[in-house]
Amino acid sequence: MATELSPLITAAALDVALGAESLWSGAGRRRSAWRVLDVRWKLGGPPGREEYERGHIPGAVYVDLDTELAGHGQPTDGRHPLPNADAFQEAARRWGLGDGDSVVVYDDASGTSAARAWWLLRHAGVRDVRVLDGGIAAWRDAGMPLEKGPGATPIPGGIHVQFGALPTLDGAAAAALAAAEDGVLLDARAGERFRGEVEPVDPRPGHIPGAVSAPTTDNVGADGRMLPADTLAERFRSLGIDPDTPVGVYCGSGVTAAHEALAMVIAGLPLPALYAGSYSAWSNDPERPVVTGA
Repeated sequence: MATELSPLITAAALDVALGAESLWSGAGRRRSAWRVLDVRWKLGGPPGREEYERGHIPGAVYVDLDTELAGHGQPTDGRHPLPNADAFQEAARRWGLGDGDSVVVYDDASGTSAARAWWLLRHAGVRDVRVLDGGIAAWRDAGMPLEKGPGATPIPGGIHVQFGALPTLDGAAAAALAAAEDGVLLDARAGERFRGEVEPVDPRPGHIPGAVSAPTTDNVGADGRMLPADTLAERFRSLGIDPDTPVGVYCGSGVTAAHEALAMVIAGLPLPALYAGSYSAWSNDPERPVVTGA
């Protein structure tokens, strides 16, 4: 069985990796096997490209979550359904990715949007994908340089992707898992959205019956970095999860659910199944029940 690579990388380790892969040889600068993707995004916008152009990790390529890490469909597909494999492969090649590359993804939101890229790349068969712990703030805090402007257009890569490496759920499977005595369906949204006290974007407040509230904000510390593995493991144990528990995760639109999956891997747990349509898909289907309260 292959050893699971750590899903996190520190700013210092990334700096060392990029420096080691940027050596000149007699044939000129060799192609680095590391690729860095800037996945800054916020619900409701604006797109993160402006932030990227104000300052990004040198050599990083901007990735638009709404158009490159998501597809588009009917409301019952959710706000951020998975892109199809061909479209994702085309995007990944635009970013300069090739087969065998190591990829680092980062954002400015405690990894909550970068985790979507981490999950999709893993789902597409890319084994070595890391999230920069603490995001661009950690890079700045370490005194590392930033590059301004639109960035250079990367040389197109030749990566081949094939979806299916990670487990997923549709609405029916999510409902069945939430109702199962031995399973847990985690809701990664803020507690007030889970309870139905507020609902800023979806048509019906509340949550999937039987789901358990597990806000992603509880996965990170005050510094924006992921909590230690043992702390996260204890958190998931308190939610009724051990290594043998069947687990699914969802959020509003399948973005922060990936962050919950990231936290579980850091905690030493198996990757949970992700309900990509999440609550935005569920709540747009009038035949699916919702409940409010804790």
